[in-house]
Amino acid sequence: MEKETLLDAVVADVTARRKGGRKTGGFTLRDVAKLAGVAPITASRALNTPDAVSAKVLQKVQAAVQQTGYVPNLLAGALASQKSRLVAAVVPTLSGPMFLETVESLTDTLAGAGYQVMLGQSGYENSREDALLDAIIGRRPDGIVLTGINRSAQARRRLLASGIPVVETWDLTPTPVDMLVGFSHEKIGAAVAQYLHAAGRRRVGAICANDDRSRRRANAFSQEAIRLGMAMAQETEIPSCEVAAPTTLGNGRSGLRALLARAPDIDAVFCSSDLLALGVMIEAQASGISIPKQLAVIGLGDLSFSLDLQPPLTTVRIDGTAIGSTAARFIIARSEGKNVAEPICDIGFSIIERASV
Repeated sequence: MEKETLLDAVVADVTARRKGGRKTGGFTLRDVAKLAGVAPITASRALNTPDAVSAKVLQKVQAAVQQTGYVPNLLAGALASQKSRLVAAVVPTLSGPMFLETVESLTDTLAGAGYQVMLGQSGYENSREDALLDAIIGRRPDGIVLTGINRSAQARRRLLASGIPVVETWDLTPTPVDMLVGFSHEKIGAAVAQYLHAAGRRRVGAICANDDRSRRRANAFSQEAIRLGMAMAQETEIPSCEVAAPTTLGNGRSGLRALLARAPDIDAVFCSSDLLALGVMIEAQASGISIPKQLAVIGLGDLSFSLDLQPPLTTVRIDGTAIGSTAARFIIARSEGKNVAEPICDIGFSIIERASV
């Protein structure tokens, strides 16, 4: 049978299976083997261990795969090898740029070792994360990378029981589920207060998102500012405004209006993201407030636009690339049966000084 006629026959078989409602309604390994003129076991060897077949057979099988568009069933291979070559990563949101650097670094480092990343969005509610983790654990990836450390008791139990390597990121605790790569939000808050105090600011405020990590930064900022005397007498906390997560430029504009209505004499504001800080700067300029002469602004994230603002934005830099690559190396080591000598990695942070303070 000529090649085109044989391909027509294989396509006809696939079409018949689809019309019959069978699960095997796509091209199978048997179809590839038939088109290549080899046994199914030979086609399997050509795809999985190409060195085990001759160059001629390999060429025939590859040509058949090209003609049919066949994709090998990786699940079957994973069941046999106990390895999926997949790593699941969960971030709170995909709508903002905050976690993109980490995701890109994680993906690139894992890809270099032959792993692929499945990305999930949990939102900022633990209940949504629980459902997502159930789906992920049930599919038995080779690793799970999570954002933050605040898991429900149920999620923590299921992660521990699964035996899957887990790396929590963007936070710090001495008691992670398994491994951790992050930094202290409390230390960031205190460091920003100290930085503004050293810059001569004496009446500070904060605009933060309503998620746990942002609140902890803002609380630490407030406590340190009060300790340094940067609050009115009898105040137990500095003026602040909380906005919905994920934060937006619009949140920054409305947040500054609310903050000024409460404390019109503030001379500095700490924002829980660069997007908030951008909104604050736009609102301040629209209101005739000079930055930094009348109001200093500091953000968090060191996003790509921060350097190009006028004035350039002072911000807290988090090394998302280091978080992603380190988390990937942890997963690769553990999935290959190696020990991770120091499973908790504090990457720290830095304050990038620019002209907005």
